[in-house]
Amino acid sequence: MKRNRIIAMLLGTALLVCGCQQAPEATDEEKKIEAQKGTTKTEEKSYQGKLDLISPAAYNNVDGLKLDKGDYISIIGKANGTQYWEEVKKGVAQAAEDINTALGYTGKDKVKVTYNAPDNADNVDDQVNLLDEELDRYPAAIGISIVDLQACQVQFDLATDSEIPVVTFDSGSDYQGVAADVSTDNEAAGKEAAEKLAEAMGDTGEIALFIQDSKSQAALAREKAVTDELTAKHPNISVVNVYHMDELTTMQKTIADEINAGTYRPADSELPDGVLTEENAVTADSITEDQVVDYILAKHPNITGCFAANGDAVKLAVDGLERNKMEKKVKVVGFDANADEIKDLQDGKVDGLIVQNPFGMGYATVIAAARASLDMGNEAVVNTGYTWVTKENLKTEEVQKILYAK
Repeated sequence: MKRNRIIAMLLGTALLVCGCQQAPEATDEEKKIEAQKGTTKTEEKSYQGKLDLISPAAYNNVDGLKLDKGDYISIIGKANGTQYWEEVKKGVAQAAEDINTALGYTGKDKVKVTYNAPDNADNVDDQVNLLDEELDRYPAAIGISIVDLQACQVQFDLATDSEIPVVTFDSGSDYQGVAADVSTDNEAAGKEAAEKLAEAMGDTGEIALFIQDSKSQAALAREKAVTDELTAKHPNISVVNVYHMDELTTMQKTIADEINAGTYRPADSELPDGVLTEENAVTADSITEDQVVDYILAKHPNITGCFAANGDAVKLAVDGLERNKMEKKVKVVGFDANADEIKDLQDGKVDGLIVQNPFGMGYATVIAAARASLDMGNEAVVNTGYTWVTKENLKTEEVQKILYAK
């Protein structure tokens, strides 16, 4: 019995000693891996909802992208400074961070991804110059949102000759050698915008279209989708005017000619009636864009609907309708979701917005460019998704997770 008690005491002491011993400390590498896992989980909560909209799903993660240390990927946007393009830039930066984290690259070993763009979205020459500069740096791949559909053909030929793959995003190109196009499905989004606007108008009336430009693929696709959908399915609605914001000079001359001929007078004009003399004639360059919008609205006082193809176009239309006291009778549907648009939506000045996914677009463009540089193959089209947003669904979780201005 005494022997058994001694054995039991020894066993108890051994268990106590073992229980008090600490687990061996993790190695530096193990700590690094755990830290990366924790960081990834935290970050995913803030942006994963935007990545979930991307299709195919291969473009919403960095799996399998075994880029070499120090590889360089160049991303060229249409503009700097606006909320939309800042969100694209954030997506680009996040993809770069995720790639380097996954590969364990730090310091000089990091894959370098840059974002550059013209200061203004319609500056074709500046964008072409940027593309020339980036090609001279021989990046592993280039991603570009093209200002002018026809402007970069020579540079794309040069990229092909230099074996630098090109990915387009947001607004693409007809160039046959593009590795992938990462964008909103503008045809589907335009059709939905037309349907929603027709519904808000009671399926009858006149519509004016405000389009950001006359030369980018995205702008032209949205314009065509809206007009085709209305023509095919809504015969009681007619498009009475299409204004392209890059055609200001043409409109200025038209308005000045009418004012000078005495066939048109702005509402607040103090000019005399009839034909103006050379002394008091109006010059084309004195006509502002606001006056162009006022002219359009004066020529079409019976419109009850307005489609605006991006954030700048929405602001132009909403401000014009307010100046001309037409905001209560005209329904407005537009694209994007900057702070002004969200406020106008909340205030009832805009009836609905097609909200794109610029963060996902930037992210997926880097993934597509990386895949192209590794000869992994790409889908011809990567759809980054969009969401229909109204005042009624603005506060829902589904909408909040994709907004970039709240």
